[in-house]
Amino acid sequence: MIAQLSGQIVEQNTNHLILDVHGVGYLVTVSSSTLSQIRELSGTISLLIEMIVREDSLTLYGFYTSEEKSAFTLLQSVQGVGAKAAISILSVLTPDSLKQAILSSDKAMVSRADGVGPKLAQRIVNELAEKVGKLPTSFGNAENMVVSPAGSGQSAISQDAISALVNLGYSQSEAWAAVQRASAKSGKNELGQLLNLALKEVGQK
Repeated sequence: MIAQLSGQIVEQNTNHLILDVHGVGYLVTVSSSTLSQIRELSGTISLLIEMIVREDSLTLYGFYTSEEKSAFTLLQSVQGVGAKAAISILSVLTPDSLKQAILSSDKAMVSRADGVGPKLAQRIVNELAEKVGKLPTSFGNAENMVVSPAGSGQSAISQDAISALVNLGYSQSEAWAAVQRASAKSGKNELGQLLNLALKEVGQK
């Protein structure tokens, strides 16, 4: 099983590249995001690899970051989403953007990918809403889920507010969306006030 390859890019197009590893050229399927990150690099590059073996094919999928590889794996846990669709989604959405789309139930963002219709996009956001916060990598780190101008301190408070709402019985997606809206309305860096505003957003107060 191939898990990582390091070598030099000798050819690339829209979603494939050939990586020369000690004289052996490996054809690797990659997302537009990975291509954009490695395009300006020179010399030896390393890609994390997911090798998928079918009855009539063996395909290598490459990722520049562990977050993107985690997103690739997560997407394929949804019925109807194969490797090709997962790469297509990751070509239009970064892991962070995908995370926000899932937690805010924004199927329109997901359906921007080629080959992903509205029904499949809805299934993706529905099925992954609870899984996205449970990944062991930074892809599922709640601290990165809320974009706040107040900086890292506000992010930590937002994370605490999300955890509090989840403990009260709200889903991860409901909690994230409520805290995001509350954070946008509040310029104060206080957990109590942010939580009260978030509770109002979900209709408790």
